[in-house]
Amino acid sequence: MSNSANNEWDLIIEPQQSLFNLHLKDVWHYRDLLGLLVKRDFISFYKQTILGPLWFFLQPAITTIVFTFIFGNLAGIKTPGGMPQPLFYMTGIICWNYFSECLTKTSSVFRDNSNILGKVYFPRLIMPLSIVVSNLVKFGVQALLLLFTFIYYALFMNYVPGTNTYILFVPVLIIFMAALGLGLGMIISSMTTKYRDLAFLVTFGVQLMMYATTVIYPLSVAQQDFPPLVANIITYNPMTSVIECIRFGVFGGGSFSWMMFIYTAGITFSILIAGILVFNKVEKVFVDTV
Repeated sequence: MSNSANNEWDLIIEPQQSLFNLHLKDVWHYRDLLGLLVKRDFISFYKQTILGPLWFFLQPAITTIVFTFIFGNLAGIKTPGGMPQPLFYMTGIICWNYFSECLTKTSSVFRDNSNILGKVYFPRLIMPLSIVVSNLVKFGVQALLLLFTFIYYALFMNYVPGTNTYILFVPVLIIFMAALGLGLGMIISSMTTKYRDLAFLVTFGVQLMMYATTVIYPLSVAQQDFPPLVANIITYNPMTSVIECIRFGVFGGGSFSWMMFIYTAGITFSILIAGILVFNKVEKVFVDTV
């Protein structure tokens, strides 16, 4: 006698589901796949390079040297709170790199993985999540470079940072960066399935967006010396608040405002929710258009 009628399925794939169903249970069941995708990102990117993971350190280090020379020395931009220029620029660069990598890679997630997504089922949310996690590891490695630079200035240059209790907000601010990059990336990814040109626009646009944050100059300089429209764009850019808060909490060289913190949290999670809803809608039909 067959017992097939008594079989209990551990996974049921349904064609029509609510946009608000995030498949979080499925994501947890496929957590091993998440780890494999994160590992794949590292291996595929650095496998045929000579320096390998050293690029984690070289990229922000070289960019910091260039920014210090051009904006710090030639342009004469002053850093707040007596922060050494390398620490000021490196903090902004590392934060911006994490956000921009999450945004640009998530925005092309359908196109880059169409060969996998069209053949086998797994919760599609794992793909953008793997990008966020792999870049978080990269962010952590680059944060070690920032720590070593800080130790050098503390031991040999007699630098005393104005570290304060707002340093406890740093993990929350990292979540803000990840959520903002993930949300914007998923919104753009839903459009790049039909309009491939957006992928080139995003790559170019992210480079320009950096100048609308406080990566290369303090917020106080932007508000005092820039035209009001430009200063407002920089002030209300969510990444500006994140970078400023991290500098303020860790080094005492930025600015912190509860109003801007709440504003950034609201904007960030609104974009994240919108991105997830759009992603859930497009993932059902993307194979026909990608």
